[in-house]
Amino acid sequence: MQTRNKFLDDMSQLMTNAMGVAQGAREEAETAMKSLVDRWLADRDFVTREEFDAVRAMAQKAREENAALEARIAALEAKLDK
Repeated sequence: MQTRNKFLDDMSQLMTNAMGVAQGAREEAETAMKSLVDRWLADRDFVTREEFDAVRAMAQKAREENAALEARIAALEAKLDK
């Protein structure tokens, strides 16, 4: 028959509780760091990738429309010169 050692049981329980506290502290530190980084980024007025892609698409469309209008103006000027 195996006997239980109260000291070892208490130490085991203490270590288990300490690991739980350490895990909670780690999660709290991660949350605090994420919050700090989010605030820092918000203060810098950075844009999100989605906003950047939307503005880039708008600029590309504007360049294409500008090129089409330039070609149309050139064609109309060529007609006037004849």
